[in-house]
Parts: sequence; C-alpha cells; structure tokens
Amino acid sequence: MNGFRADSMADQSGRRVVITGANSGLGFEASLAFAAKGARVTLACRNPERGEAALARLREATGSTVCDVRPLDLASLDSVREFAAGWSDPLDVLINNAGLMATARATTADGFEQQLGINHLGHFALNGLLLPALREAAAPRVVVVSSLAHKRGAINFDDLMSLSRYRRWRAYSQSKIANLYFAMEFARRLDARGEPLVVAAAHPGLANTNLPASMGRTGMSMMTSVFMRLMAQPGQWGVLPVLYAAAAPDVSNGDFYGPNGPGESRGDVTIVAPAARVADLLVARRLWDVSEQLTGVTFADLPPV
Repeated sequence: MNGFRADSMADQSGRRVVITGANSGLGFEASLAFAAKGARVTLACRNPERGEAALARLREATGSTVCDVRPLDLASLDSVREFAAGWSDPLDVLINNAGLMATARATTADGFEQQLGINHLGHFALNGLLLPALREAAAPRVVVVSSLAHKRGAINFDDLMSLSRYRRWRAYSQSKIANLYFAMEFARRLDARGEPLVVAAAHPGLANTNLPASMGRTGMSMMTSVFMRLMAQPGQWGVLPVLYAAAAPDVSNGDFYGPNGPGESRGDVTIVAPAARVADLLVARRLWDVSEQLTGVTFADLPPV
C-alpha cells in the first residue's frame, strides 16, 4: 500500500460510481480521481447549484463528459428514496462520504438528530435501497467514510437522538462509530451469504477540507479551521484511504484503511484497527435493527449472522 496514489488506480472505464457529498472536500477529490480514470461518476449533492459548479470543475480538470449530478439530501428520507428510485443502472461503487461535524443541535426532516441522521441513518437507508443495483454489478464495492473521532464514540441507545443532553462532539463521535458498526455488520452479513459485494471503511486522518464549516461560525469552528490549516494534510492526500478502499484489488470485506503516520493523522495508506468496541456484535446488531426501524429500510435477504 505504501506509495499508493490516485494515479495508482486501475482504469475505471465503464464503471458507475456514486459519491455522496461530492461537490467539495474528500468527495470532490474522490470524484476527480475516478473521473480521471474513466469512471461515470454521479455527484450526489444536497445543493444542486454547488453540484453543477463542482461538475464543471471536474470536467475542466479531467476532460470527462460522462459524469453527472443528481440531488440527494441525506437529511430527508424522502430525498434518499427519490434518489434510489431514480437509479436504474448497475452500481459498481458507492462511496458514503457526506457528513456534518460537531454542529449545533438540529433535526432532520424526519426528526433525527442531524449528525446521526445525515452521517449514519441517511447513508444506511441509501445503501439498503441501492443494494439491488449493487448486486447487478460484476464486482461491486461500498466504502463507508468514518473518522478518527470514532475512537471517542459510543452508541447511547438510551438517548440516541441526544434529547436529554446535547454535546456536539459527542454526537459527532457517536455518528462516526455508527458508520463503522454499520460497515462491519454489513460486511459480516454479506460474507455469510458469500456475496461478491465488498464493504470496506476508511478514514482520512487529519485532512484539510471544508468540513469545519458545517460547525457554523463559532469560536470552536474557527479554532478547528486554523488547526486544520496548520496541521492537516491536503484533501488530495486525505482521500487516498478512501480511494484504496474503493478501487484496490486486494480489499476484503470489513477492511478499514487510514494513514500510517503518527496517530493515523497523515501518511501513506495502511490497514488500521477500529476502536475495540466496534467488535461488539451485540451493539452492531442492535444498531442495525434500530436503524431499520427508524428509516423503514431493510436489506433484502441479509439476515443477521
């Protein structure tokens, strides 16, 4: 894995790729990399105008004429269902990238605490609804983008939506460990059925993206932005674990990729270990069940192991 770069990816011509939150940050970097290799990338974006602007930049940078933008608001299950209903092709790669970080408390259109709702539940529903399209592809791949913050996370089933007490960083960390519980449980269920779909996870380390902007204009968000500019690696480096998980030939179900440097903050791509609590199968299965109940989306023919 050492030395892996975006240019290391094999030719992706003819492959269909969906990337959530693709108009900026890691999502845009991943879109550029796949488009440059010939993939048909769909930028799944909440804001159509920003999505179209990103598509224009992508076309200018790569010369691709086969990519497109489609609206997707992960804060609305209706939008998630509409996006999935409008998808009619086999889907080779789904990168679950969009997210918020440490925002002030707010709720989604469906009444979920928005960090859990967007970072986890919206993606959970999207994957379940697109599972038939993924199964139509020859060698499908799903990537779930988590964060170093998952190491501080825990699932509070007694107050999943942070109604009794809201702490923005605790809610963010909960959503990011939820990403990993979901990815690992998804992988186990696929393994049990012997399906060719591979689910892997990745985190960018400390990557200088626009994610702190989702925190709003607070003193903490300004400090975080300054810290990221000084200490974080550029987005084109932070995206490498995501690209490896999405395109490398030796990826297996349940793999988790991140940087190999100090504290996994930067460096070349390597397999990393999630927090020990991610191995708790009872929590993973309970979160899956709760996610199905909350979203109304079930994964066809994927019972618990």
